[in-house]
Amino acid sequence: MKKNMGKTDKAVRTLIAFVIAALSYFDIITGILGNVLLVLAIVLLVTSFINFCPLYTLFGMNTRKNEE
Repeated sequence: MKKNMGKTDKAVRTLIAFVIAALSYFDIITGILGNVLLVLAIVLLVTSFINFCPLYTLFGMNTRKNEE
């Protein structure tokens, strides 16, 4: 897996995941929508930790700057 996520992308994904988790924790989002959003939050966190997004590969995107 070639890394394809930049620092800003990682930060935004992590922030969104924590916001979703907090909304779920405080019962602001519940039910099926809450569960779907929690799964999305987990996916966002995992992809930000491994610096790789499979959808970026499908669409040919890369937010990571080349490090030399």
